[in-house]
Amino acid sequence: MPQRKLFVTTALPYANGKFHIGHIMEYIQADIWVRHQRMQGSQVHFVCADDAHGAPIMIAAEKAGKTPQAFVAEIAAGRRPYLDGFHIAFDNWHSTDGPENHVLAQQIYRDLKAAGLIATRTIEQFFDPQKNMFLPDRFIKGECPNCHAKDQYGDNCEVCSKVYSPTDLVNPYSALSGATPVLKTSEHFFFRLSDPRCLAFLRQWTASGAVQPEVLNKISEWLEPDAEGKVAMGDWDISRDAPYFGIEIPDAPGKYFYVWLDAPVGYLASLKNLLDRTGGDYAAYVADPAVEQVHFIGKDIITFHTLFWPAMLHFSGRKVPSKVCVHGFLTVNGGEKMSKSRGTGLDPLKYLSLGMNPEWLRYYLAAKLNGRNEDIDFNPEDFMARVNADLVGKYVNIASRAAKFVPGGALAEGPALAALDAASLADSVRALYESRDYARALREVMAAADIVNTAFDAAAPWKLAKEGQGQRAAEVGSWCLQMFKLLTACLKPVLPALAAQAEAFLQCAPLDWDNAATPLPAGHAVGSYQHLMQRVDAKLLEALFEPPAAAAPAAPTAATAAGGSVPGGEALAPEITIDDFTKVDLRIAKIVACEKVEGSTKLLRLTLDAGEGRHRNVFSGIASAYAPEQLVGKLTVMVANLAPRKMKFGVSEGMVLAASHADDKGAGIYVLEPVAGAQPGMRVR
Repeated sequence: MPQRKLFVTTALPYANGKFHIGHIMEYIQADIWVRHQRMQGSQVHFVCADDAHGAPIMIAAEKAGKTPQAFVAEIAAGRRPYLDGFHIAFDNWHSTDGPENHVLAQQIYRDLKAAGLIATRTIEQFFDPQKNMFLPDRFIKGECPNCHAKDQYGDNCEVCSKVYSPTDLVNPYSALSGATPVLKTSEHFFFRLSDPRCLAFLRQWTASGAVQPEVLNKISEWLEPDAEGKVAMGDWDISRDAPYFGIEIPDAPGKYFYVWLDAPVGYLASLKNLLDRTGGDYAAYVADPAVEQVHFIGKDIITFHTLFWPAMLHFSGRKVPSKVCVHGFLTVNGGEKMSKSRGTGLDPLKYLSLGMNPEWLRYYLAAKLNGRNEDIDFNPEDFMARVNADLVGKYVNIASRAAKFVPGGALAEGPALAALDAASLADSVRALYESRDYARALREVMAAADIVNTAFDAAAPWKLAKEGQGQRAAEVGSWCLQMFKLLTACLKPVLPALAAQAEAFLQCAPLDWDNAATPLPAGHAVGSYQHLMQRVDAKLLEALFEPPAAAAPAAPTAATAAGGSVPGGEALAPEITIDDFTKVDLRIAKIVACEKVEGSTKLLRLTLDAGEGRHRNVFSGIASAYAPEQLVGKLTVMVANLAPRKMKFGVSEGMVLAASHADDKGAGIYVLEPVAGAQPGMRVR
């Protein structure tokens, strides 16, 4: 079988913030597949890059007082702890602002233009007269034309979900300056995706097996004609006007590529950067018909990767992706989407900083992932139970129990204890990794581990040893260690660090799919067994999902450094507008009940009456300052429109306000109390 050549990528993270757990899930999914491929001898180039362009980054950099290049470089500098921490082994990490991407994006554009697929037309859009720039849709706000909710974005309403154009907003304003935008015309460049050639190609490519069936069903909505014979696919606006941080369009002064045109080109740019650095031939590699191009992405960016990107490649004379593997979202506690703003996020760096084993998370996510575009759920209790039962109670347990019955570490040859076909298991698990059905692969591995543990218990080598049958006890222990080797090979793509420890204990060659089922020879000496993995501690999970502590004092401003005071131990937050303040709905609430939270030393559970005809349940980290009986009957101020947050102890439906000095984390916390006369439900303005 010829060696496979694979060019594998994950979606490029936008360089305006740290990695979130959704990034880590996708990288783990791809990393497992890549490690499986390397175990079967495939040649893999596994690359990614920061998506570094666009108006949001330009604006964020301006607010931070930095150039866009310095801003994204600072973000990029923080990537390594995440990748190393979770054993994610990219061959290259680059940036879409790298010189390779500028050259490749401009050449692809020229090739599309030569193919007659670039058009220009004049469009009308909002312009901020104070910032002197055209406004992206997300930087225009106003009143929804459908439900009349205030402060809605320029493309859709978050209250009624209505989709509209920015020009449909009532009383629009710039989210950057607050100014009323004006309509101006500008010439824009379009990729003619509605061209019959593009539609014909995309219908053929999407049906070729390059995407999952459920993804094909979704994107067919863009390609198939409706009852009136029209298709939803329109031409794609690929240009933006200066000022803009991006790649200039050739022969078009003041015009830049829209970030989504150059972002996927970043895959090729990162590959070229890698090959140029390692002595490879980029042109020959991408032209090689044997090379398979495989993308791992989330379902929120399907259209860009399964419609726009393949068409860009095909009509610029380049190879199209072989596979686009789409996964769903990661939710928490039964279906709630992970959200830092709602307090339901799983912070990857916090996970690592608590000393939690990264392979616990790799295993748990793999045990939920299959080859389909489906959401998966992170449940803390299930996480602890599955890791402790499967990895420690089943897999590691085999080695820890069997090793003591192999005197001197020399493996003995003897009959199998159970009908476990090693070659069949390895082949089955290998095929399941190939199809990305990791959940089923791990179920098969753990079913085999159950067989081994049951056979060990039935053979009772401790009894054999006591009865003077030491040789038979050694045969039992040796067979179990042979099976442990097999299971280690089957788990290696998911648990690379644990597999390396197991290989060191077994004193065997690095495991791959060729030697996974091959037993070690009789007399082979294994090392001294050292414990391989600790159990998940419930206290770690509690700490992982504990509400974040108050922010540390901000660095003094120039004024405070010159002798001014820092109120409450921290500098004032950045200036906001009245529109920002009015988004927060503060209400008077009466504390009708209060109790300690079992299992937490920081939280109190408050039952609040906010004049709604019902009670709210709110958790507050004030247990160090108040006994429950001190608060019952008091009035306080609560944030009433904060999204409910699922916690380990229940759902919190708001937040009570309290004051403290930045340096005081203990008893110096003071719950706000309104003066006499205030009533539950009154709004604080």
